[in-house]
Amino acid sequence: MYLSDMEDLLKSELNLSDVKLYGEGGGGQICQGVGYMTDMGHLFVKLNAGKGARLMFDGEYESLCALQNTNTVFDNPKGGAVLVMEFLDMTGSNRYSTQLGENIARLHLHNEEQEKKSKLKETSVHKAEGEVNSYVDKFGFHCTTCCGFIPQDNSWHPDWVTFFSRKLQQQLDLVQKDYHDSEARDLWSQLQRKIPAYFKDIEVRPSLLHGDLHARNIAEINAEPVIFDPYSFYGHHEFELAIGSLFGGFDSDFFTAYHSLIPMSLGEEIYQKQIQGQ
Repeated sequence: MYLSDMEDLLKSELNLSDVKLYGEGGGGQICQGVGYMTDMGHLFVKLNAGKGARLMFDGEYESLCALQNTNTVFDNPKGGAVLVMEFLDMTGSNRYSTQLGENIARLHLHNEEQEKKSKLKETSVHKAEGEVNSYVDKFGFHCTTCCGFIPQDNSWHPDWVTFFSRKLQQQLDLVQKDYHDSEARDLWSQLQRKIPAYFKDIEVRPSLLHGDLHARNIAEINAEPVIFDPYSFYGHHEFELAIGSLFGGFDSDFFTAYHSLIPMSLGEEIYQKQIQGQ
């Protein structure tokens, strides 16, 4: 991909005076990753020349902002877009599975904690005038995020079953468009009718999710676990566990630590047995 003009582009967009190539790698399956030494510090630049790159990176940027503040996104005059972040010297490992499990559980509980704080503020005479309530009471996200290059419909909805069914319907529509798979269509029609029963008598509360959490999107730095490459939205916390179970990356220490803060529901316990062939 195009690196010859990247140093000048970074200088122009970020108002830098010193930019030097540091190394390449870590861009994932569909992007190119490049490290630079700059007068702003170490930067990691993620590039993609595809037509949907700006939409994809805007969604990743907003996802990262929802998890923790980061730097910037801008268009590349040579085509595609650029996402600039702090450079982290990461290594792949699962030595900190317990800490990762606890951190992900706290991430999933954060919105619920915001709700509790909001209710306390509503009853408090000390509530500051104009104070903003940061609790999110619907499922979705404030912008489009992408799973790979596929834009996700994050339109807000108050009901998890409806939101989740719509998310699955979007994937099936893509399958039908590209492959005209009649078997998948018939199986989906059967599954779609059963989805409400899976969540019967279960109160699903919106949790901020990474969205694509599996082995390739977790690492460690300075004796701590880190996560990256999100496509976030507010959804059922068990969606996150399903992705990890499907694509791998979480060991028993992770799940033990996670469930010490968020107990396993009956439905999830049945699901775990099913995917393990028990």
